Amino acid sequence: MPMRHRASLGVWSLALLVVASMIGAGVFTTSGFALADLGTPARVLGAWAVGGLVALCGAISYGALARRMTESGGEYLFLSRAVHPGAGFVAGWVSLLAGFTGAIAFAATAFESYALPDGARPGWLPRGAVAVAIILACALLHGVRVTPGVISQNAKVALKLGLLVAFLIIAALTIGDERWRGGPLRNDAGDIPAFDALAFATSVMWISLSYSGFNAAIYIAGEARDPARAVPRAMLLATLAVALLYLALNAVFVYAPAPQAIAGREDVAVGAARAIGGDALAGAARWVIALALVTSVSSMIMTGPRVYAKMCEEGLFIPGLRRAVATPLRAVWLQAALACVVASVSQLQQLLSYLGFTLGLSAAATVASVFLLKRRDPAMRAPGYPVVHAVFVLATLTFATMAAIRRPWEAGAAALTIGSGLALYAIVRPRYLTSA
Repeated sequence: MPMRHRASLGVWSLALLVVASMIGAGVFTTSGFALADLGTPARVLGAWAVGGLVALCGAISYGALARRMTESGGEYLFLSRAVHPGAGFVAGWVSLLAGFTGAIAFAATAFESYALPDGARPGWLPRGAVAVAIILACALLHGVRVTPGVISQNAKVALKLGLLVAFLIIAALTIGDERWRGGPLRNDAGDIPAFDALAFATSVMWISLSYSGFNAAIYIAGEARDPARAVPRAMLLATLAVALLYLALNAVFVYAPAPQAIAGREDVAVGAARAIGGDALAGAARWVIALALVTSVSSMIMTGPRVYAKMCEEGLFIPGLRRAVATPLRAVWLQAALACVVASVSQLQQLLSYLGFTLGLSAAATVASVFLLKRRDPAMRAPGYPVVHAVFVLATLTFATMAAIRRPWEAGAAALTIGSGLALYAIVRPRYLTSA
């Protein structure tokens, strides 16, 4: 029988968890790559706006599922109950390899690039060592009881939001002076690049990773007070607030510095800070971003292991990861170990494409399950049905398909992840049927 856990998380703790999961590496790294592909700041902001609308549709859609299924477990729980245990297992496998392991490694690697840029790195310190250290530190924090980790997490997120708002205020005070030098990229003939639909789709897919944490509350729903109300509300409020913050931040990132200074670069936020405030503001921005990335790593190490513990309780994963206490300690350390390995060997842009494609497919499949549930139970509460849910599924699949045409290697890695999950389910299925 699954363990029962004391409900300790309210709407604001859940909302701050969502904020922490969303505001991570992507918002501080993506726009430089997007500007290099799209050519103009307006197109970059358009991609962020589209990503925000899709994320809001996703938050509403996931809220409908969270009202019906109030346990922890995320996509694994939803797809197992609504579609088939095999679909849930593959979603859990995707969560392990991409949703959390890859995303934690991505945030930790970005933390290292901001906190310790190449020019400041001591010769004796290997690349990836700082990323590994921050992952292990967060695992230590969340390998204890839930409450201390939550209090620490909420305090860090509140500080992060305050510092980002302060940065926006400083930027607003400089609007209109000569320090703002942003504009379109131009080719050798001085022309602005033509709009490329495939490049736009790839940018939206990258940007979707920055919004992907909108569903973070579902992974820890079983530890929430009144989860049927608190989880959907927290996801919607947090997603709306973060979407507005993203648009404001990225307006500064792509309009303040000269386009050649940030196009194709991962430290776009620091470039913008240097443009409007010199080296002093750039240095301060590095540490604000580093704090944001730490909270992102921390939130994912807090939420991810709950999925694997739930799979264990139902006989579909490594038995040793089953909870013995309120915190799934062994799952936390498995998560941390895998993320450390990925952080040691991967590059940011490779992770960005792989994660955006893989997580998009998993989220689209999850939201599509609402249609199955509504067919079985027409009285199911699903605000915005069917338009909101269809918009999320169709937009996510369309952008993923277009991005796969442009970057087939990352799509191939995503297909391999899903295929390996199906193969592994065929192996563990007999034991699951026996335990059931």
